Amino acid sequence: MADDAVAGLELAEVAGSSEPVAVRAEALLETLRRFVPFDGAWLALVDPQVPSYIAGASTELADSTLAFLAGPQPARDIELAGANRAAPPVSPSDLPFPAVQLPTWAECLLPAGYREGLGVALFAPGGRHVGFLALLSGDREPPSQQTRQTLGWLVPVLAHGIDPWRSLAAAARLVHGATAGVVLHEAGGIEVLPGLHAHALLTADSPAVAVAREALAAGHSYTAFLWPQGGRHAPRGHVRLTVLAATEDAPSFLVGMVLVSQPGDLRGLTPRELEVLGLLMNGSSNAAISRALLIAPRTVAAHLEHIMAKLSARSRTLAAVRAEREGLYVPRQEGTPPAS
Repeated sequence: MADDAVAGLELAEVAGSSEPVAVRAEALLETLRRFVPFDGAWLALVDPQVPSYIAGASTELADSTLAFLAGPQPARDIELAGANRAAPPVSPSDLPFPAVQLPTWAECLLPAGYREGLGVALFAPGGRHVGFLALLSGDREPPSQQTRQTLGWLVPVLAHGIDPWRSLAAAARLVHGATAGVVLHEAGGIEVLPGLHAHALLTADSPAVAVAREALAAGHSYTAFLWPQGGRHAPRGHVRLTVLAATEDAPSFLVGMVLVSQPGDLRGLTPRELEVLGLLMNGSSNAAISRALLIAPRTVAAHLEHIMAKLSARSRTLAAVRAEREGLYVPRQEGTPPAS
């Protein structure tokens, strides 16, 4: 047990570092090897929306083996073996059927010389599936009970070490007063950020989230805008939505996040003026704004005059620049006529 404690302390130091996920994963395997024997290892991140596995690090695995593990079959076999659940490490000898019935073993691991090993799913606190670890051995004897216990003891530390959301959560803390937030998956799904709440605006089919995805697709690393609550005329006021692109070390299936906070100082801008600003930033002419909002051109001109006064801007262009910089606009939504 003393050795387990030492292993836990050393792995915890690696897991808690600020290095990118891939670097931490490699260091975790290197450290783990001193306490748990293996001939080859595969430490992968999971995309729970698909699901599929993306290699975070590996040790002593041939390129052909890694290519197979990067395909869809391993995820299916892991699920079939029940190894995608929160459970103790499992070996091929633990399965209720011969391991050769799994294509990953029959077509990849056995031909590569691996006969035994241990696999375990990695979960962050709260039950979020973050990855999978496979330790492989050329021995025919199943792993010892001591090896199983040591690895089981270290699983939470390994999960913490490869959790790709840690850097996202750190970035989210930079948004003052954020009370709700979600991570956006490339495949279209969303997940609530740890430590924050869900919000009615932050759903996969929300128009607000669609706007956020458009901003990320356009290459913007930071975008902030307002969104009306209770309907277009904001009977319950506005909230501020902040869109942040995923950090550099986040896996490719995470594209960014959206955070909800209080609107802040609106500089006296009315709900209608915030809509006008959104269309103005889209490049819309006065005539296009008039058609989009079903108001007279002279009313648009009056709104723009009031907007420029409130933003201390001498031109409509400068007003649009200041509105974008301060996030003081309601963006054009799907179905609104384009700029013209």
